[in-house]
Amino acid sequence: MNKAFVILALGLSVSLAAQAETIYRTTDAQGNVVFTDNPERGGEKVDLKPLTVVPGRDETRAAGAPAVVDGGGSGSGGGTAAGPGQPFMPYDSFGILSPRQEETLPTGAAGNVQVTLGIQPDLREDHRVRLLVDGQVSQTAMHTDTFMLNNLNRGEHVLQAELLDASGAVRHRTSPVTLYVQRASVNLPQNPNNPANN
Repeated sequence: MNKAFVILALGLSVSLAAQAETIYRTTDAQGNVVFTDNPERGGEKVDLKPLTVVPGRDETRAAGAPAVVDGGGSGSGGGTAAGPGQPFMPYDSFGILSPRQEETLPTGAAGNVQVTLGIQPDLREDHRVRLLVDGQVSQTAMHTDTFMLNNLNRGEHVLQAELLDASGAVRHRTSPVTLYVQRASVNLPQNPNNPANN
């Protein structure tokens, strides 16, 4: 019982310290230590060090400091950017917006597709993005949020984008997006009723 009371008293002392400048420690008739901010109860004055206050995420952003956010892919994840020359911080949003997950590119597109990224806030001047197709770098890193893929082979492809910082180090990768590409086959007759051509 005494142990629980002492823990309660210590918790009270911390909360009182946040509100009051002076705390007093006394011992009651049962030998329990009591903390109070009432000097009339007597007791020994306790000097407490100031509490360290860490602002919440919204308060930090309001003050202009970047907040770290983890995640990525399909429009989520990634980070908030500080100015050039400052340490890298993830973006609030860094993911592939289009094509959508498991989208099918029709035969008429001839394997050509535009890949659009969602990056919030805007991409920093010293950051670059590169596109991966099936795990291989498709295009060199550029300061852009849009890529054009041409003449993709028929079948399934996995797209990802990588975020590179000023030194060229990969700092974030989107979640993979699977794309199905339909192409006319040169080995089959061009019959629109033939499912193999779709």
